Amino acid sequence: MTTISENPTAPATPATTEATGLIGFIPVHIARALTLGGGALTVASCFLAWTWTARFPGDLTVYGYPGGLQLQVLVAGLLTTLFALSSYGIKGTRWLTPAGADGAIKLAALAAFATAWYTVAAISIQLGGPVNLEPGGAVVAVATLLALVGALALPFERPATHPADPEDNGWDQFKHRASNGLTSFKAAFGTTGTPRRLPPLPTPVEILIIAGVLAVALGVFTYGIGTEYDELFIGFLITAGFGFAAVNKSGLLQQATQLTGKHQNLTIAGAFIAAALFPFTQTDDQYATLGVYILIFATVALGLNIVVGLAGLLDLGYVAFLGVGAYAAALVSGAPTSPFGVHLPFWAAILVGAAASLVFGVLIGAPTLRLRGDYLAIVTLGFGEIFRIAVMNTDGTSGPDITNGSNGIASIPNLDFFGFDFGAEHTIAGFTIGRFANYFFLMLLIMAVVVLVFRRSGDSRIGRAWVAIREDETAALAMGINGFRVKLIAFALGAALAGLAGTVQAHVTYTVTPEQYLFAGPIPPNSAFLLAAVVLGGMGTMSGPLVGAALLFLIPNKLQFMGEYQLFAFGLALVLIMRFRPEGIIPNRRNQLEFHEKDETPATLAKAGA
Repeated sequence: MTTISENPTAPATPATTEATGLIGFIPVHIARALTLGGGALTVASCFLAWTWTARFPGDLTVYGYPGGLQLQVLVAGLLTTLFALSSYGIKGTRWLTPAGADGAIKLAALAAFATAWYTVAAISIQLGGPVNLEPGGAVVAVATLLALVGALALPFERPATHPADPEDNGWDQFKHRASNGLTSFKAAFGTTGTPRRLPPLPTPVEILIIAGVLAVALGVFTYGIGTEYDELFIGFLITAGFGFAAVNKSGLLQQATQLTGKHQNLTIAGAFIAAALFPFTQTDDQYATLGVYILIFATVALGLNIVVGLAGLLDLGYVAFLGVGAYAAALVSGAPTSPFGVHLPFWAAILVGAAASLVFGVLIGAPTLRLRGDYLAIVTLGFGEIFRIAVMNTDGTSGPDITNGSNGIASIPNLDFFGFDFGAEHTIAGFTIGRFANYFFLMLLIMAVVVLVFRRSGDSRIGRAWVAIREDETAALAMGINGFRVKLIAFALGAALAGLAGTVQAHVTYTVTPEQYLFAGPIPPNSAFLLAAVVLGGMGTMSGPLVGAALLFLIPNKLQFMGEYQLFAFGLALVLIMRFRPEGIIPNRRNQLEFHEKDETPATLAKAGA
């Protein structure tokens, strides 16, 4: 075994084990050269034609102009090349990998390889064989393979493993080997190291960096939501997934998080400005439709984060509060199918929806919040089903005529706010804004209110009481916290925020029906997807559920072409994400330390505990 010198860009830590790569027979200097050369050749190959016919989506027949999947391979190739340059310690590139370059190179090379070979395979299958590849297709396949082989030969710290017990049976020995293999895999591709402490930057530079991060986030979201064909979206998932992991492994994500935390108010304002620019990037309402539904789903997920993420209450029927708000607003908004015949203005309808959900939250929470854990989850699950069955039976036949049963309340009119018709097109600064774009801006305003409530409540005395209840309810009660009152406030506040979003959903969809508010289903929002959005995004954080909700709404909509395999692929992706990043995409620091306690130094843990 060859001892490898320490990576010049890695944090200074005492070496306790020998370092080697997954491919151990290639010398490190040759591996770095292979990675750098393969990455540069990958970038060059994206400017060549990959196939001779435009029948494959994206028109990959043009020389000198990357298009379609070539753009994604180009991005992954650039990441591989830049990280490879940083591994040489070249001045001006070290800031790219504050946590070390080798792990980031592996993931970036894997992103380029997976996307390129997926494209080559798709071309061969759809067009009738590899003969349909132009030289550029062969070049990119060889280049990404060389870069990946070189990357896998780069060193990583091999963890110490415990020997198997000779008295174990065959199954126990198999589990032991699998555990050791997974440990080695995570050492090569898993969690990041501790980023180097970079010198402080001038405030204007930090603000420019934050603006750049927000611009990149808007560009990635706009590109993902606007993918025009199925192959492009699958390639986007591959590139974005491994690319995000590579950036995280390099330590850049941690550096960006520190900057955004330092300028939190500015970052939030910039994020809303970036989101407001989204409708102006669209030529019609096709993708603005997805945008407004994502905002509705994200707003409800952020409200659930108060209940689950801050207070630690497992609510499996939360979508029912969204339904209460939607039905309450639909009944008083002048719908011809409403038995009440009332047409209140928008501001009154939205207050009615939020108040109705608040009242239901109190009515359901008051008798049930003395329960804990699984018992509370079962009760909330029952409430969700009771709500759906109740609105189906209040049809004038099985019960009073209120909700029209399974037919729901249809023909809900568009909102009209002080003469501004949300259903009509409007021209702003030369851009024509359609119906869904109007509702997008409205939901953005409502989300701003929800974010303000979440921040203020989370930082307040009641917010600290929620966290205390979540961490240890018995200890919190012993310290004098009124657990029942604190939990009831969280339950009622979360319900009111869901009702707020439900009032807009009723007008966006024109119709509210019981089938929209299930516990689980193929398309969100439903209770299972809302809970998954909170856990996947990062419990207890403000931006985590927003990112999780965007992903969980966008991906199932884009994967509908997979038919019966859609949920299988989606579920497999969730399992992998939660296995390798259980703390969530944007984790709370406390949760991150709990899940990766073995990866942290004692000094870091002592500092976090203090």
